[in-house]
Amino acid sequence: MGQNIKKTHFTEQEHSLFRQRLIDNLHVFKQLLADPDFGQGAPSFGAELELYIIDPAANPYPINKLLHKQINDSQLSLELTNVNLEYNFTPIEQQALPFTQLSKQMFTALDKLERASALHQARILPIGILPTLQSKHLGFDTITDEARYQLFAKVLRDKRGEDFHLHIKGAESLALHWQDISPEGANSSFQFHYRVTPQAFANAYNAAQLITPLLIAIGANSPLFLGKQLWHETRIALFKQATDYRVKEAITQHLPSRVLFGLGWVRESAYEIFAEGVYLFEPILPVCSAHSAKAQFAVKGRSTLDELRLHQGSIWTWNRPIYDPVLGGHLRIELRSLPAGPSVKNMVANAALASGLIKGLESKISTLLPAIPFYFAEQNFYRAAKYGLQAKLYWPNKQDGHLVERPVIDILSNLLPTAVEGLHLLGVDEQEITEQMAVISGGLATQMNGATWQLKRFNHYLIKHAREDALAMMVEDYYQQYKTAKAVHEWSDNL
Repeated sequence: MGQNIKKTHFTEQEHSLFRQRLIDNLHVFKQLLADPDFGQGAPSFGAELELYIIDPAANPYPINKLLHKQINDSQLSLELTNVNLEYNFTPIEQQALPFTQLSKQMFTALDKLERASALHQARILPIGILPTLQSKHLGFDTITDEARYQLFAKVLRDKRGEDFHLHIKGAESLALHWQDISPEGANSSFQFHYRVTPQAFANAYNAAQLITPLLIAIGANSPLFLGKQLWHETRIALFKQATDYRVKEAITQHLPSRVLFGLGWVRESAYEIFAEGVYLFEPILPVCSAHSAKAQFAVKGRSTLDELRLHQGSIWTWNRPIYDPVLGGHLRIELRSLPAGPSVKNMVANAALASGLIKGLESKISTLLPAIPFYFAEQNFYRAAKYGLQAKLYWPNKQDGHLVERPVIDILSNLLPTAVEGLHLLGVDEQEITEQMAVISGGLATQMNGATWQLKRFNHYLIKHAREDALAMMVEDYYQQYKTAKAVHEWSDNL
């Protein structure tokens, strides 16, 4: 979806060719996976961070194209709506201090963006959903003026044929009909990439799926949307509903949403997820490459699989399998459920926790999965999004292995040694492990994440102030605390 697509109309012939290309890509992908040399290499870590631009009053500030042009950084890209930007960090190969290196990259980039924004009386803020966002900040005219975003919005609206329905029930309820997909642009994420070999993919991906509810619980940072207190990680519900072009008949037929947790545990390889995507979801943007995957493979034994990568990029699994043709081709798992913010320390620690748990559970996952049918893993996902650190999840009992409901804080606390073990297996330095896990332990001990902090501060201000003012005051406090570079459990509690 990041490609610079300039076309605004596609013929049926182009759609037909693209569908055939997808099938050809799948065949080539299967052949690549059968090559024992394909995708080999040490783990590596990468990240993308979506950011809000705010004005001096803590309101969204629609100047993303102006800043993008001014900063002129190839790692900076535009986002769906005009109040957001995304920074893509340089991947870090396996080493002793990968998360320290990621932190340095993040601080450097954020400082650059902040200094450029200050020239326009603007500020940069990592937050899952900006609480001061109002209905007037949404609409088709707020979608970034780039062909790919305009076309994407038009295609989904045309497929829907009617307004999108937003219905989210938390502490308060939101019921809204909206004409376009701009509410999806309210979501800002911290997307973490974990490279894995094809042979280890199934176990690693299943581990990522299993632990994603735990990551959401500790990382939740999106409790407010359009002034209402909804889920602790409202992004999960909002992204799905704001882009769901299925009408009643499709839902009745149980056709899946393009925003989904998954359709089951992976049995053998990454091929299964890519094939599901091809056979279950019709293409949105049928842009054919100048290169045939079959011809590329016949000549080089490798292929860029352009059509398959474009199509997979329009299916938003919360843990997305990535095929990257770089370095002879390799696989990654893109963990997409974590929100932006609340601090660099929190985001990096969450990435370390994810890496350690995936690696630590990789060899054990086949014995765990029979106790957790996929249905319960999916239920855990939505429970964690709704309740954050207060969630109770289905998890095997420590004594007899039976599936029971357990507080997510207890599950996470019990799994920290597994995360430490996994980080050791990844070659991470002992002090690095200690520092990152201390952030996680601090959040668990205080039961504090970004969502909890926002709600506590907002409800305090709401006692004496109008809702709009309380939201603005809370966001201003959030910004000032974010600038301290401390983890959220260390933020000031003075009210």
